[in-house]
Amino acid sequence: MMVWLILAFFSAAFLGVYDALKKQALKANAVIPVLFLNTLICSLIFLPFIILSSTTDVLDGTIFLVGQGGWEVHKYIVLKAVIVLSSWVLGYFGMKHLPLTIVGPINATRPVMVLVGALLFFGERLNVWQWLGVLLAVVSFLLLSQSGKKEGIDFRHDHWIYLIVGAALLGALSGLYDKYLMAPVAEGGVGLDRMMVQSWYNIYQCVMMFCLLAVISRFSFHISQFHWSWAIVGVSVFLSAADFLYFYALSLPSAMISIVSMVRRGSVIVSFLCGALFFHEKNLKAKAFDLALVLLGMIFLYIGGL
Repeated sequence: MMVWLILAFFSAAFLGVYDALKKQALKANAVIPVLFLNTLICSLIFLPFIILSSTTDVLDGTIFLVGQGGWEVHKYIVLKAVIVLSSWVLGYFGMKHLPLTIVGPINATRPVMVLVGALLFFGERLNVWQWLGVLLAVVSFLLLSQSGKKEGIDFRHDHWIYLIVGAALLGALSGLYDKYLMAPVAEGGVGLDRMMVQSWYNIYQCVMMFCLLAVISRFSFHISQFHWSWAIVGVSVFLSAADFLYFYALSLPSAMISIVSMVRRGSVIVSFLCGALFFHEKNLKAKAFDLALVLLGMIFLYIGGL
């Protein structure tokens, strides 16, 4: 099996565990402090790589070397941090108040959102397979809303659902932006180093969250009770590992972005199983059928992209 495909599968598995740990970390916990700690721990994971890369030659020639650059490249990474952090804020609040078995399938529709965005804003035309994929995603979303009603969740009026959908939209935008950032200049991209992007956007997110906490503290805005959970550390570790494998897979010459992205969204299978086994969520048979439609739609999107 190709190395980049193996990396994509491991990235998907880690991402699924990340979602489950995020749900646990947010259980009876305040969102903003948890999110700040996640960005802080992620920054601490990558800070040694930044320092060693800029002050020594220890990492030269390794996959951990962080590229160097001034504001002309960092401005792109700051925008990446804004997009990702906005998605995280919406996603964390939604995740806290919704079952993992509903959040996962919604997040799995991101490839469809990317495709529809290309259709609306870039005038791209979809083939029959891609239209089938979009149709299955729409049908699965409608069926998922029916499953949600059995748990008292009204998709049309539940603002937590809107937050999850917003987080998924921003996540899809972030994926498109990643491709632009790391594509060679000759192909219309910025040509940034993958470790530079991953390392520095975590640093910028941490700074932004610190400023947000400072504002909340200054104006005495209410924050609900916070308690420490080791799941908070797990969230940062598994997310960092999943993203590292994802970026590394994309950097390999033979990697196919369409397959890597599809496999990565398969993380929903892991998070769905965690929701069933560890959080004992309800109405699993109906949700499993909805999830199967989402995954089938993703396969159709891949076939249409060949």
